This record gives sequence, structure tokens and C-alpha cells, in this order.
Amino acid sequence: MKEELRKIIISAILLAIALIVPFSNIWINRAIFIISYIIVGFEVIKEGIENIKEGEIFGEELLMAIATIGAFAIGDFAEAVAVMLFFEVGELLEDYAVDKSKKSISELMDIRPDFANVLKEGKAQKVNPADVKIGEQIVVKPGEKVPLDGKVIEGTAMLDTMALTGESVPRRINIGEEILSGCINKDGVIKVEVQKEFGESTVTKILDLVENASNKKSKSENFITKFAKYYTPTVVIIAFILAILPPIILEGETFAKWIYRALSFLVVSCPCALVISIPLGFFGGIGGASRKGILIKGSNYLEALSKTGIVVFDKTGTLTKGVFKVQKVCPTQDISSEELIEIVAFAENYSNHPIAKSVKEAYGKNIDESKITKVNEISGHGISANIDGKEVLVGNEKLMIEKGIKYEKCVEVGTILYVVINNQFAGYILISDEIKDDSVKTIKDLKKNKIRKTVMLTGDRKEVAEDVAKKLEIDEVYSELLPDGKVKKVEEMIKEKSEKEKLAFVGDGINDAPVLALSDIGIAMGGLGSDSAIEAADIVLMTDEPSKINEGIALSKKTMRIVKENIIFAILVKALVLALSAMGIATMWEAVFADVGVSIIAILNALRVLRK
Repeated sequence: MKEELRKIIISAILLAIALIVPFSNIWINRAIFIISYIIVGFEVIKEGIENIKEGEIFGEELLMAIATIGAFAIGDFAEAVAVMLFFEVGELLEDYAVDKSKKSISELMDIRPDFANVLKEGKAQKVNPADVKIGEQIVVKPGEKVPLDGKVIEGTAMLDTMALTGESVPRRINIGEEILSGCINKDGVIKVEVQKEFGESTVTKILDLVENASNKKSKSENFITKFAKYYTPTVVIIAFILAILPPIILEGETFAKWIYRALSFLVVSCPCALVISIPLGFFGGIGGASRKGILIKGSNYLEALSKTGIVVFDKTGTLTKGVFKVQKVCPTQDISSEELIEIVAFAENYSNHPIAKSVKEAYGKNIDESKITKVNEISGHGISANIDGKEVLVGNEKLMIEKGIKYEKCVEVGTILYVVINNQFAGYILISDEIKDDSVKTIKDLKKNKIRKTVMLTGDRKEVAEDVAKKLEIDEVYSELLPDGKVKKVEEMIKEKSEKEKLAFVGDGINDAPVLALSDIGIAMGGLGSDSAIEAADIVLMTDEPSKINEGIALSKKTMRIVKENIIFAILVKALVLALSAMGIATMWEAVFADVGVSIIAILNALRVLRK
């Protein structure tokens, strides 16, 4: 950029000399104009020729070269140099604006770790994070980035999660808690057991999502690309006709006059304001979203998000905390409470479901896995297992009905685990979940954002689902759904909605992956979300706050508003100056403004997306 600026300054000085100093020899004056032009315009002409070789015939560099060389041909030396000079100034400002936007995003996403301190024989050794294996232990010191996902096994620290979640307030992490790569350790020394290789770590996935987002273009970007493909050749043909036809058919008209008009017409024709500013607007929108902890996998999803009319939620882990606690243990007369909780804890030993975890926490003892055999998950119903020679069933009411078990129905609100031992009902365990702190606000704000309908889908009991839906004021609720039942409901809603309206599904679990993939916009909760859900989703929320959805919708609408402003502004100005050029009212100066000036204004407008 410094080299370009130096060329512009030298060229401007020479232009000023040629205009001010009264040379007695006109050829000295013209020579200075030509030298000034070559200094500032050589690279433009060279790039125009190279573009032709690569098949890009109607690039802005070639158009500018033709227009300015044409100006020389008809004797407008000063204007030819000045137009090229102004064009290069505009290019410099454009590059600065683009670099600034990219820099702000790259700084935002500067979370890639440079090294990992791996413990080997009791000593920490700096190695490449990609070389660290699962199960190895690493040390993270104050000021260092967490290089890999894992579990804290020693120490405590305050973590800066700004780059991942958008949260400005650091959070405390303690022994036993999971830690994500990309966070920055603010204080304390912690020892972490690695749970994911670098290629599968959170930091790698985030960087891949942001870097590859530009590959999935929006309808607006695709339209502009196609528009430029046909628009530029069309105006070049018109310019040629404008230069040749009027002097031939109109009496008293000169070729010099109409060639000048045609050259002005050529200068303004380039659609660079649209070609540069529109992708930059979406790029800025994606970058601004990542700043807030919202990862959008492409501008097509950002555009779709602005058209959201229906938002469908999973319940557990999405609207509720997914932190279950055993509230009541109700055994039959043949078994004690301690025995009942123990048998269920053994049966749920291999499950990572929040409900299973709550039972194991309530049991609070070591589980002898040698007593557990024949474990089988019954999708949407529960689990079966052989526990120390006993045939055990643990599940919901559907499981009891399917197996023909006579049972005592629990009418309390919560998740009920019915227990059967050797085909005999042994009691039930009542487990409850809590609604997330910002779930109520999320639903209210969605309605303020003119979301037409909110829906909740869950596999939980009708009583529990309706209780949650009532508290949150959700429009529709469907309960006791198996994974395929959720898919069918979403398919029905997609068929019923209008073509312009988009349906977004928000979920976090492995069972949500098919629905996330099916929806117009799949949104996964990243904090507690499974890898498969995140892979299937179009948008990933790096915190477990559903309120981030409203932030994402607001940002998408702002981005689309700015993109539309740029499209309308650029087309109107260009159309006006094209008409004025054809009529001979607009000079090459106005033409350059319509090209370069409009581009700069559009780019600066696009950068507004990056503002907090």
C-alpha cells in the first residue's frame, strides 16, 4: 500500500507541474502528462491485459485503460491523467476499507493456539497442538490460549471466552469441568486432560466455519455475479455504438465529441461498487455475528435468517438447562429407595444423557461395570439391561405400555423413569429440569422481532411439555415425540408455511441432527451441543443462551438492509450518470465518481455491519 501511495504522490506532483508551469514547448508539457500517466497507470493497464489472458475481458482495469488512452487520442491529456489518478486513489481507499474489515475479523478470530505444554515425565514441553494425543495431559499458564478441548484435572482459573462466546465477563473454571480450546487463561495454572485431537477441537471447527463461510453464497451475491457478467459487455457495446453511430447519422456532429461521451460512459459502466461491497457486507455480517458468539456457515444462511417466520425449539438443553436433578424416589414395597436408585444408576451407566447423569449423581457411588451386561437402548422409550443377573427395564410410560407392564402412574410434573425388574414393576424416579434464565425473554423478543410462530417439540411427557410451554408463552407444543416424529412435524410445518418464509429449528442433542439438517435454518447450541448436531447445523450458538437467536436475527436484518441500500444506491447513481454521459452532460470526472466514488461509499456503508 505504501508503494501505491508513493506512485500517486509523484504522479500528482507531475500533473500539477504540467498544469501550472507554462512550458514554451508543448511537447515537454505532453511528455510530463505521459510520464505522470505511466507512473500511476502502468499497473492498471498491465492488470487489464492479464485479465484478458485469463478470460476476464470486461474488467474495470481494461475499461479504465481504454477510456484514458482514448482521452489521450482526442487530446484531453490532463483529463486522462487526472481520471487515472483519481481511479488509483479510489482503489487505494477501497483496499484500505477491505483490509480493515478483514483485519477486524482476523483479530476477532485470532484464537488459533501456537503451542501446547504437554507433560512428559513430569516436565512441560512445548509442542505443536496437532501432535498432542487424546489422554495426554497439558498445562495452561496465565496469558496462554487453551490449545485443545479437555477436562480440568488440577487447578482453577479465570477464562476469557470472548472470542468463542462473545461474553466479555471472564468465568471461573474448576477441577472436573470441561474446557474448550480458544479460551485465554487469565490467571492460575491448570492441568488439562485432552479429550479431543486438534483437528476435532472447538478452535479448529470455529476457524473452519468462519474461513469456509464465503463458499456458501447468498442469493444476493449470486445475482450480482450474474448481473455483472451480462451488464458490463452490454454497456461496452452501447459505448461503441455511442462513439460511432451519432456522428454518422446526425449532421454537424463530430467523432471527437461522441468518442468522449462514449469514454465517459465506459468509465461509469464497471459494476465494482456492487461486486465488492455486497460480498463485503455479508462478510462483515458473518464477522459481526462471530463477535457475538454466533457462527454462521455461509452468507446464504445469514440471508435466510433475516426471513425467519417460524422458530421451532427442542426443549431439553435448549429452552431448559438440561441439568436434571432427582426430586423423588418412589419404590414399591418389595424394594428400598437405595436399591431402586442403584439399579437405575447401573442401567444408565453408559449413557451421557443429562437424565442418566442426574441419576448417577444422585447415586453417588462407584459402579461395578462387571455386573452390567446386555445393555440396549430402546429409541424414544428407555433402556434395557441385565444387572447382576436381573432383567431390568428403565424408561417412560410408552415402554411400560409396549411391554405390557402393570405400573403405578405418576401424575407429578417432571420426567418419570419407570423401573421394571424381572417383569415386575419396582417403582419410579421423578426427575425435573429447570427453564433457562433467558428463555422467557427469548420468546418475548422473538415476537417483537415479528416472528409469526414459536413451536416446541419434545420427547418428554405431555404434562411436562405443556407446563414449560405455558411458562414461556410458546404458541404451539408437541410432546412425546420420537426422533422421526420431530422430523414429520417439521416437514408438515415446512409444507404449510409460505415460500418466502423460513423455518428455523433450534436444538442441541444428537437426536436433533436430522431435524437440523431438514430445516431451512438449523441452529445448534454449541456449549452443551453434540458434535453431530453442530455438524448438521447451519448456525452454531457458542453459548447455551437461546437469546443469541434474537441477536442473530437482528444482525441478519441489519446486514440485508445495508446490502439493499448498496444495491439501490449504486444502480441509481450509475443509471443517472450513464444517462448524463450519453447526453454529454456528465464529464469523465463525474463518471469516475460514479465508479470509484460510489464503490468507496458502498464499502464504507458495508463496514457498518462490523460495529457493535
